[in-house]
Amino acid sequence: MASVFLYHVVGDLTVGKPELVEFAETETVEAAIRAIGESMEGGIPVWRKRSPHKSVIENAEMRQQRFVGILNSLDIVAFLARDEFLEDHDKAMKTPVSEVVVPNSSLLKEVDPATRLIDALEMMKQGVRRLLIPKSVVWKGMSKRFSILYNGKWLKNLDASSSFNTNRPSASSTTTIHGKFCCLSREDVIRFLIGCLGALAPLPLSSISFLGAINPNYYSIEASHPAIEAAQKLPHDPSAVAVVETTLDGQNKIIGEISACKLWKCDYLAAAWALANLSAGQFVMGVEDNVSSRSLPDLLVNPGVGDSCLVNGSGSMRLKKFSSRSIGFISTPNPSFGVGRSMYRGRSAPLTCKVTSSLAAVMAQMLSHRATHVWVTEAENEDVLVGVVGYADILAAVTRPPVVSVPGTTTAV
Repeated sequence: MASVFLYHVVGDLTVGKPELVEFAETETVEAAIRAIGESMEGGIPVWRKRSPHKSVIENAEMRQQRFVGILNSLDIVAFLARDEFLEDHDKAMKTPVSEVVVPNSSLLKEVDPATRLIDALEMMKQGVRRLLIPKSVVWKGMSKRFSILYNGKWLKNLDASSSFNTNRPSASSTTTIHGKFCCLSREDVIRFLIGCLGALAPLPLSSISFLGAINPNYYSIEASHPAIEAAQKLPHDPSAVAVVETTLDGQNKIIGEISACKLWKCDYLAAAWALANLSAGQFVMGVEDNVSSRSLPDLLVNPGVGDSCLVNGSGSMRLKKFSSRSIGFISTPNPSFGVGRSMYRGRSAPLTCKVTSSLAAVMAQMLSHRATHVWVTEAENEDVLVGVVGYADILAAVTRPPVVSVPGTTTAV
């Protein structure tokens, strides 16, 4: 295992991180859309409000109990695609997010700044998506990162039976700010790791296939099926459904995806209408050349935020014709649906790599596109889907015990 995991602590990754601003479950869907546009991984943690009694000092357990879950853009689009909300946009936008977010308190965990990076990675591999870390006035962890001693104490693996009890008092030279926290996401961790590629050698240049980082258990939907079926699946990690065409030999040819990261900064009402009324193929490929404009609805949208968001809480509503551009998917006109993905490289094109792609290349892809995953295709055919690589798969690959190289096994760049 790379020493970088043993001698770094999560406090090293929080330098410059902004203070957490809690998003309450009583906030509206309208407010959530704005917040998601500024969030990491296309999702926001949702919280129950604090106790109104100021005399109550909140501890870690109380904070954990207040955490509800993480709300992402796909959750909201699926919610808005319900019949009752397609007919009443105002009601939909004023709905509290408590009616939309899927409760799951295991997605966030509070840890001490002195928690070792390896222990934080183990938590994330087991499903934690956000680490809540107390803000510090002074953090001296950076100067200790390559020392086998951390303030006079040996660094030891935490006992798994202790359920990662990282809320213990810190032995580090820090002064925490009472009630001030920052959030560390898996994207933050991957960004840190890509800056330590030398310390991870030879893993970064090894293929994702060799490292066992490809997850073959992905969600998919036939392009000819109603797009709304994707909302019925709603996978959680990654929050993505591949849109595929099944070939004569039974293979899945990927043409697009319906995912939280693709819908991250979309026109939510237009996307909801498309999800409810179009096929999955039409949804991801764009409909301007496939559906007569006379069949497209006039949608009430707020002009105050443009294409990157839907509403901003002010301004009058205006009529807007639905189009694939209004969803935020395409940048150039595409040929008619069914011609093939090679003819269409608009914004809806899925992010893909090959089974021979290196781990470093996949990590760079994810970070440059702010994506939570990359679809994996065959080495010989870039359209045939074989799996997906997400954050958890990368973290598992970099912390897995070394694999003995087999003669003939090659690495990729």
